[in-house]
Amino acid sequence: MPNKIIIVSNRLPVRVSKSNNAISIQPSIGGLATGLKHIHEKNPCIWIGWPGISLEEVSWSERRYIEENLAERSLYPVFLSSEDIENYYYGFCNSTIWPLFHYFPEKARFEERFWHAYQRVNELYLNAVLEVYRDGDIIWVHDYHLMLLPLLLRQKLGNDAPIGFFLHIPFPSSEVFKLMPWRLEILRGILGADLVGFHTYGYVRHFLSAVRRLLGFENKLGRIFIEDRVVLVDAFPMGIDFESFVSLLSDNEVRRKIEEYKLSFQGLKVILSVDRLDYTKGIPQRLLAYERFLSKYPEYIGKVVLVLLVSPSRIGVKEYAELKRCIDELVGRINGRFSTLDWSPILYVYKFTPLQDLLALYVVSDVALITPLYDGMNLVSKEYVAAKEGGDGVLILSEGAGASSELVEALIVNPNNI
Repeated sequence: MPNKIIIVSNRLPVRVSKSNNAISIQPSIGGLATGLKHIHEKNPCIWIGWPGISLEEVSWSERRYIEENLAERSLYPVFLSSEDIENYYYGFCNSTIWPLFHYFPEKARFEERFWHAYQRVNELYLNAVLEVYRDGDIIWVHDYHLMLLPLLLRQKLGNDAPIGFFLHIPFPSSEVFKLMPWRLEILRGILGADLVGFHTYGYVRHFLSAVRRLLGFENKLGRIFIEDRVVLVDAFPMGIDFESFVSLLSDNEVRRKIEEYKLSFQGLKVILSVDRLDYTKGIPQRLLAYERFLSKYPEYIGKVVLVLLVSPSRIGVKEYAELKRCIDELVGRINGRFSTLDWSPILYVYKFTPLQDLLALYVVSDVALITPLYDGMNLVSKEYVAAKEGGDGVLILSEGAGASSELVEALIVNPNNI
């Protein structure tokens, strides 16, 4: 068998679920799954990750069935207990790293049990990689869930194993990062890789600064010399598969949806907002800006509509429930204030939007309002531009999104400036 790429991420590009004692395996969505799909399909490759179901939910025979089914797709599952899901995923990953790396240190929880679960799960992924690794394979570790894994692999496989690491979220300034109690362990973990990648040069600069200030390692043109190894750190902005994306626009169902939406929004300018529910996305600020717009320019009342698409996320987490309530109240207030008998200023959809509907909305909308407070890259902004074959349309993009350093002809805004 030829040498292969081993992709390692928190989740697999499929989601396994169980209903009425039946196992279901469906493709998952998300920037990472979408971005790496082409590499996984076109190369000798195996993808390691959590299948989305807890260890307690499946019997031994069901687990074997899942493993065999996924093996046919070159996928290798790492099963996590419900306790690990709670403390590693919802705990350290989403209650410690996520808020801190997105500049919300007041929301970060630094709990020992979270950290111990994070260490334990990174070791589970280490064991999974060792199961499938053969000399000559390339190991590519992804994202903030597995920042300890590169060093764990290095310690087991030695200096000859090629290991890459890519972070899909921002890396914060060293002043913010040093708030992390386990900052040294995380930096050393990442530096186990030969190549460390980020979306932007700003994140590269922050990482190199943290390494210099906290570990004392200098760099020369992005090369860090650690004992007998060299670690290269650079920016590799993530894009979309343009040809595949554009080909979807000619799909019959998409064309039908486009005509349907053109009829629905006839006579209106359409502003499109697409996000999952998260406090980093700046949705309340966006709504306040839209309210200010209608107040300041009343001549647009009845002539414009904001299509606000919000995908549910982390249901049951207190902070996300509070954010949902805040958005609901703002939408209700703005619609109540400005609506007429035959028009509402906001069309609010709180559910997962199918791809065909999203593509059609890209095409028919006049403006995309993409204003996260902080975002590693934001591929929605790139998809919107790609969907505008005729060139008509305006992208209003936050300077807090990694994409803003590439899409410089967008209208770049400060998301906090209403």
